[in-house]
Amino acid sequence: MKRVLTIFTALALSAAGLFAQGISGVWNGELNLGTTKLAIVFHFEDGKCTMDSPDQGAFDIPADVEFISADSVSVSQKDMDAKYHGRLSDGKIKGRFSQRGLSLPLDLVPGNRVLSRPQTPAGPFPYKTEEVTFTNGEATLSGTLTFPEGWNGRKKVPVAIMVSGSGLQNRNEELFGHKPFLVIADYLARRGIATLRYDDRGAGASKGDAANATTEDFMEDAIAGLNMLKDTRKFNKIGVIGHSEGGEIAFMLASRKQVDFLVSLAGPGVQGDSILLLQNINALRKAGYPMTPTKEQIRESIKAQKNPWLDFFIDYDPLVDIREIRVPALILNGEKDTQVEAAVNVPTIEKNLPRGRKGNYASRKTKVKVYPDLNHLFQHCSTGQAEEYKLIEETISEEVLSDIAAWIRKL
Repeated sequence: MKRVLTIFTALALSAAGLFAQGISGVWNGELNLGTTKLAIVFHFEDGKCTMDSPDQGAFDIPADVEFISADSVSVSQKDMDAKYHGRLSDGKIKGRFSQRGLSLPLDLVPGNRVLSRPQTPAGPFPYKTEEVTFTNGEATLSGTLTFPEGWNGRKKVPVAIMVSGSGLQNRNEELFGHKPFLVIADYLARRGIATLRYDDRGAGASKGDAANATTEDFMEDAIAGLNMLKDTRKFNKIGVIGHSEGGEIAFMLASRKQVDFLVSLAGPGVQGDSILLLQNINALRKAGYPMTPTKEQIRESIKAQKNPWLDFFIDYDPLVDIREIRVPALILNGEKDTQVEAAVNVPTIEKNLPRGRKGNYASRKTKVKVYPDLNHLFQHCSTGQAEEYKLIEETISEEVLSDIAAWIRKL
């Protein structure tokens, strides 16, 4: 559930450039959004500019340079109504960043922004990967199929398609420099399990209408990927690993008998309007406001936005699909998750998973686990609040990685 962080996700500055002499090199700063901070990096060269939002995995975004001199710069993008104006003083570019009526101070200092992400895999890799594409109607999805270490094509192995959380994500589900899906794919490949991870429609190298897409559309995209995996005839069991909204999609796929197993990482077990109500209560308390919104207020606010994804999200009840799950399911949540609260969602999931006559899960291999001290990204944390995500060097708990691999291998 990354929608709370998407205020600058849609930035896509179009290319242009003029003015030759002036400020040059790499400059970086942070936008203070109150509940979190977002890093912005500008690359100035020969009067041209590109921009990075590394916290959100967006790099080399072309920007329109309106003016640049030895001590001033002005960058804009008309379609997104985004601008930056700054003046060099005492070794810093001091200025303001604005978008759609929101104006925030943004001071830049020389140099790039480097975050320590020790779990991010680095080559050379002991396994093979293959770049693939598959289609769902007008959407073309691009992804990476990772084969297990030592795989020779003669023995069939398990494979899992990886489905990301809300907000447009690339195939690594990149956020704040973390690449959790890449970390998971690498870990599983070294333990005999293949994966397919792909860019969401409208993100990365994938094409398709994202503005009007709902969770059902993203589910259909995943089904197209599953069909591609089935057509290869290289795999014995084909499952899904879904995070957050992706966990919700995992429930949908299982109830439709599209997968042999599912792994839900912080998948919601209650209706979307309840999720947003809890998120808003958490945000207000953190900001020191005593008011408590109602579910009706949340729904009225969402409906007024006329956003297809949000309209579907607040009305969708995952229990409709959870009650139909008969395949092995691994349900994992972090106790300190403030976006999909384990204390609310996990008991509801447990209660509604189908059971046999003796009260056991319909699949005896189904397992539910809540990890203490882990947040929505399954990082060890202090508070679980979203602003901690980028401050933590760990991308995903080793215990969670180990549990996923061991569970799939035992199927």
